[in-house]
Amino acid sequence: MQQKNNIRMTIAALIAFILLVVYGFAWRMNQPVIMSKEQLQINGAIVLDKPRIFSDFELQDHRGDLFNIERMQGVWTIVFFGFTHCPDICPTTLAMLNDTYSKLKDSEKERLQVVMISLDPERDTVEKLAEYVPYFNSEFTGVTGNKHLIRRLTAELNVAYNQVPLSGDDYTVDHSTQLILINPKGHYHGFFKAPHTEITMRGTWRSIDGISKF
Repeated sequence: MQQKNNIRMTIAALIAFILLVVYGFAWRMNQPVIMSKEQLQINGAIVLDKPRIFSDFELQDHRGDLFNIERMQGVWTIVFFGFTHCPDICPTTLAMLNDTYSKLKDSEKERLQVVMISLDPERDTVEKLAEYVPYFNSEFTGVTGNKHLIRRLTAELNVAYNQVPLSGDDYTVDHSTQLILINPKGHYHGFFKAPHTEITMRGTWRSIDGISKF
């Protein structure tokens, strides 16, 4: 009887040890890994030596509300410049951002917002963006408005784009693919280079968030 009890206790202790190891591994994997500037660059995240202040603007989000720099203060903002008629890069990028955002902890989601600013405001009305952007994630924000303000904003954030004619009156928009990172002060903090994956996006943003004191 004593031998059986000893065996049970040994098995129970072994199971408890295994569970502890598994829990510790899972906990560690879910913690931000602090990367050096070089490691961030290797993973496609470029952090500016000094965040840049850029001009304020007045655009509209897909709910019809004012969107300006104040809307990008208090949280991190990942900005994607795209357009709803984009056949491949835009939907692929938004789907990747959804995967990235969805796998964050709730406390992390509270510190981050994802915004798509249209490079085709003539066609991308508030109503059009209201149909398009929430399809990828209901928490994301679509933004459109005055094309001159958008042109100035892209110039200050080093985003290049150009309208390219197609057949008839149709056209497309060639554009940069980097994702812009705005810090909680509303300053241009850095950018994420393509190609983007949800694993590297999540890891690099967590690291930047962990390093920065906001």
